[in-house]
Amino acid sequence: MQRQEILKITSYHSEHGEKILQSLDVIITTGLSDEQVLSRTNKYGKNIITKKEGHGPLMLFLLQFNQPLIYILLAAALITALLNELVDSGVIFGVIIVNAIIGFIQEAKALKSIEALSNTVNTQATVFRNGQKFKIPSKDLTIGDIVLLQSGDKVPADLRLLQIRELQIDEAALTGESVPVEKKVATLETNTILAERKNMVFSSTLVTYGTGTGVVTAIGDGTEIGRINEMIASADALATPLTKQIGKLSLILLYVILGLAAVTFFIGVSRGEPWISVFMSAVALAVGAIPEGLPAALTITLAIGVSRMARKKAIIRKLPAVETLGSTSVICSDKTGTLTQNQMTVQNIFTCEKTIEVTGVGYDPVGTFQNKDLVVDINSNIALRDILLAGLLCNDSRLLGPEGGWRIEGDPTEGALLSSAMKAGVDFVRRSGEFPRLDAIPFESQYQYMATLHKDSVEKKNIIYMKGSIESILSRSNSQLLESGKIGVIERDKILKNANQAASEGLRVIAFACKKINSEIEQITHDDVKSDLVFLGTQAMIDPPRPEAIKAVDACKRAGISVKMITGDHELTALAIAKKIGIVDVAETSSVQVINGKRLGDMTDNELQEVVKNVSVFARVAPVDKLRLVKAMQNNGHIVAMTGDGVNDAPALKQANIGMAMGITGTDVAKETADMVLMDDNFATIEAAVEEGRSIYDNLIKFITWTLPTNFGEGLVILLAVVLGITLPILPVQILWINMTTAVLLGLMLAFEPKEIGIMDLPPRPSKQPVLSKMLLLRIGIVGALLCLGAFLMFEWALGQQKTVEEARTLAVNVFVLGELFYLFSCRSLRVSILKTKLFSNPFVWIGSFLMIILQILYTHLPVMNKLFHSSPISFLEWLICAGIGILIMIIVELEKKLSNDFKK
Repeated sequence: MQRQEILKITSYHSEHGEKILQSLDVIITTGLSDEQVLSRTNKYGKNIITKKEGHGPLMLFLLQFNQPLIYILLAAALITALLNELVDSGVIFGVIIVNAIIGFIQEAKALKSIEALSNTVNTQATVFRNGQKFKIPSKDLTIGDIVLLQSGDKVPADLRLLQIRELQIDEAALTGESVPVEKKVATLETNTILAERKNMVFSSTLVTYGTGTGVVTAIGDGTEIGRINEMIASADALATPLTKQIGKLSLILLYVILGLAAVTFFIGVSRGEPWISVFMSAVALAVGAIPEGLPAALTITLAIGVSRMARKKAIIRKLPAVETLGSTSVICSDKTGTLTQNQMTVQNIFTCEKTIEVTGVGYDPVGTFQNKDLVVDINSNIALRDILLAGLLCNDSRLLGPEGGWRIEGDPTEGALLSSAMKAGVDFVRRSGEFPRLDAIPFESQYQYMATLHKDSVEKKNIIYMKGSIESILSRSNSQLLESGKIGVIERDKILKNANQAASEGLRVIAFACKKINSEIEQITHDDVKSDLVFLGTQAMIDPPRPEAIKAVDACKRAGISVKMITGDHELTALAIAKKIGIVDVAETSSVQVINGKRLGDMTDNELQEVVKNVSVFARVAPVDKLRLVKAMQNNGHIVAMTGDGVNDAPALKQANIGMAMGITGTDVAKETADMVLMDDNFATIEAAVEEGRSIYDNLIKFITWTLPTNFGEGLVILLAVVLGITLPILPVQILWINMTTAVLLGLMLAFEPKEIGIMDLPPRPSKQPVLSKMLLLRIGIVGALLCLGAFLMFEWALGQQKTVEEARTLAVNVFVLGELFYLFSCRSLRVSILKTKLFSNPFVWIGSFLMIILQILYTHLPVMNKLFHSSPISFLEWLICAGIGILIMIIVELEKKLSNDFKK
């Protein structure tokens, strides 16, 4: 049913539960009645994400033609059709259609993002209605429904919590929080940011532990997920730097071509020549000046880039994104699962006497225990042994693997403890079987600890193991376990100093203690653990950075690309990771190194633009903050790439100039919204993709620099012929032959050119930098003029030798073709001399050149081609003269390169 009204989002987190129930006219023990459900469903609609109205397939296809360069091609196709050259017209139309089909397919895929969002609420919900418990499709939920949650459930709508029992929610996909959030029911301040609203649970998040009861406060589009959907729809789909510049170049070409054609027509008519003849000359000029091969070359070069990147685990979903990578100046990265492992890992253990480093990354239980680079023997260090044993036994989670990779079933913190214990070896883990569990006290927020009672089969006693916050465990302890196994006097200040140091580095500190009790006691209460505990030590953990991400960030910074972290995690944790990865310099003494979402929300857009210039870490940010940050950087003139994997990243992924989603851990929403998907979830792949993007842009500029002199030279030939009042040296059909054959067999070979050395040592290309520099424009002018001069001289020389006009025109055509062929080798590098490029590093250039020569021989000497294109056979000497002109052009370009490089020095 189409929604008639969307409930306005209010501050439910700041209202008392009883007041909310009263305002929603519902009782927690009975829920809504059937009448209330029907009435509210009619008013608020179903609990689904509304699909946005978009263009139909036909309109989407037609919009692919709405580009200046396509207008030029359409004009070329129409003109050639009017000239009755249907084959050439068909070729150009074919190029246009292929271009449109590729664009249509890519854009249609992108529109699946909102559909993926709709699927995220396709779950079941347990509700109270009419005083009874029911399981219903989540789409049938309505405002005021009483929903019951338990471990493993996907939250079906936004709820205000009313009752909980140790409820923990995984909100990583929404807020970026790396560990499950412990929920509460207490009323919060009105201005509490989304990530801190602990009395609320949000649609599409996951229940990892405990149970809870809540009342539905928002459904469908009114939920936080629904708001993200709105932001995805409203986020600007930005044109890439190249498409903007090609658009400008196309408009300039369009105006220049039309202007020159008009001038040609006016000059001819003013001289009294037949207007039909003059019109055909103007048409010839227009056809000559139109770079028919440019759109095809652009599409094919980008497609080749897509193929190359796919081999490097980067899947491109939107073709222009290939080039955008090359001009990226800022990469905004999510932390959890992108720069980090998304697997909590114990990094050090404090035994009250010393700190022991734990090697290994993630849940994979492979690693060692070291102190000052020396391996610690677990059998001789009793304190270390008991800390690991406590983490193993006082634990409700399971570590699964290695088939399918090591993964956790339960709480990530407990998973880290299991992994660290398993690093002690199989025999150690097997020993835990000697301590069967008898009873347990679950973790409760008001106590901040968990305790388990075990039977010690060896000592024939029972023992309590505890884990929890440093404050709760330390306050209940009156002694500590020494590494020798003896009990010593507790050193509280030393323990607290170590814990505070670890916390300041962004590590999560878990403390451990034990207490031996009478073997007859098989149940425990809070009174049993309120005192007389033996403090064992602590385990400090963090979601560690990916080692390859550290190298990738360094490579990006060397390439002049700024890397910024945008995360929903805590400030200290975010800053610690940023320093380890290299986003923030460890020696950095700036007073502001990290900014949280609350401060961001208080800033104006102008203030934010200034802040993003100097700050690289943004923590506790909401989805709307990510969107604002990306826009702020774009307003500063940056080309922004955004990486992410959660639903919360989707709006910013779409707003960014290039959005990059994680292929393994990424949500469907993130993947469908992104321009590129990293199939190995490896941040290092980004650096390789940026390098490939720069190479592709470089090759596109090479093609443009190679193809425009031909169009300029052809247009100049026609213009001079009209001005001088002589026969056209080249006919329109011959111009089309030159443009289409050389573009395919010569120009497109530049798309396969390998990347040049040092391409990542250059700074990012400014977004407003024109496609062609002044140096390249000068080169295009020189080569175009040389082609025009060579063709004109050969044409006039042939006529002076009493040769037919067909022979003269064939010589002019061959000057253009062979001139382009030799110029192609100079264009393999726009900066480096042809003598310094590897001669056979691009075999396609040689293959294309060979095929072009064969084709040109057929054009010149095959009777059927002579008839179709008005050509004529020429002598071997004349072939050599045409080739000599081509070689001369190449030499002049190489001299111009040297002069330009010397001038720069």
